[in-house]
Amino acid sequence: MKSRMGSRVFKGMAVCVTAMAGFWVVPVSVPAHEVAGDEVRCIAELDRAILPANGATRAVVRVSLEAPHASICNRPPVNLALVLDRSGSMSGDKLHKMQDAAMEAIRRLDARDICSVVAYNHEVETVVGAQHATTLEDIERRIRQFNADGNTALFAGVSQGANELRKNLNGQNINRIVLLSDGCANVGPSSPDDLGRLGAAFAKEGISVSTVGVGSDYNEDLMARLSQAGDGNTYFVESTADLPRIFAAEIGEVLDVVAQDVVIEVVCPAGVRPLRIIGRDGRIDGNRVEVTLNQLYGGQSRFVLVEVEIDGTREGESRDVAQASCRYLNALTQHRAEQQAVARATFSRDERKVESSVNIKVKRDVMANTIAEAREQAIVLSDKGQRKEAAATLRTNASMVQRIAASLGLKDMEKEAQEVSQEAQVADQSGITGGYRKKMRTDSYQTINQQNAK
Repeated sequence: MKSRMGSRVFKGMAVCVTAMAGFWVVPVSVPAHEVAGDEVRCIAELDRAILPANGATRAVVRVSLEAPHASICNRPPVNLALVLDRSGSMSGDKLHKMQDAAMEAIRRLDARDICSVVAYNHEVETVVGAQHATTLEDIERRIRQFNADGNTALFAGVSQGANELRKNLNGQNINRIVLLSDGCANVGPSSPDDLGRLGAAFAKEGISVSTVGVGSDYNEDLMARLSQAGDGNTYFVESTADLPRIFAAEIGEVLDVVAQDVVIEVVCPAGVRPLRIIGRDGRIDGNRVEVTLNQLYGGQSRFVLVEVEIDGTREGESRDVAQASCRYLNALTQHRAEQQAVARATFSRDERKVESSVNIKVKRDVMANTIAEAREQAIVLSDKGQRKEAAATLRTNASMVQRIAASLGLKDMEKEAQEVSQEAQVADQSGITGGYRKKMRTDSYQTINQQNAK
């Protein structure tokens, strides 16, 4: 069974619940049961440390991976392809800012790294063939010499970028395409499904794709699908003045990859059943859940949320709810590694104990993904002309998140819920279109992808 939700989105403090004069001290979080690894730490925890006893109940398991930053000296080399839109709509200042951003990215590389640049309109041109990032003056001269005109063969441009990367797919490099476009693909394959399949094929080769959409005319569905399938980042840039900053942030992440070919597996023991993966694509097979990630960056915490159902358990009993493992290729040592962790709960019929054992960070993540899901659903409804239904979806989820956030004292999530309420008003009055739609889709994707650089 494959779980695909329309949309999806901290370090916990260990505490104990202590009985004092008949009262229970309310904790701020729950213990994270973990086994530390050499580089990547695997942590498994629940949305509550204490669950209701006797009857069947549900809980959310959060399996997170945390990695240290790679050192400048021993980081793996980068194999980078910049794929740049040079269609007619990119003329003038847009073109110059894009060229500035391309050089900003390449200057962050060094002699061990490889770069290539592909420019496309209705045709595709390899401006800089795959080469070590050493002859910066010659690379800049080539980037500055092309002009903007014609239509947009985006599919062919991305494909050529991948061809340049394939010249150096040696199993050690970090392979990344960064695609920029300000318009809709109108030459060659051009649907989100077409680009999604292309991104998935790249991912199998170890190539990830990040996309940068500029202005109000690009196809955000296509760009987000390509990024999601390619396990990359996605950006919405309203002003081209932001392009150099975005490219610098993107390359900063690529230079800090510490793990590749990441597989997260969650196994539920007898009496516990996985129901759904919240926010991510993955596979549920009986009592096993599997989610794959292309890369993990240093300093990043990426996680998987799995909702489970637990059979009735007696008062005072403790039991394992999920066993988690993380298998990956250490990008620094090129050795395979595996880390494991266990999520465990105690059961009680005392509602106060259950409520006081809440794990704040897991609740926050579930709420963030709830908002992302609502935004995705609202976009679909609005596209069908169902503005009232889109607004109702946003209001319902905003109200729910507002209520939970207020009870937990999460001011940031209360503010987020208020923004969703404002989006509901826009959806009701004029529908979700243009730049507003792009921002909502980008925000939901960045939450789903737990994107650092924004």
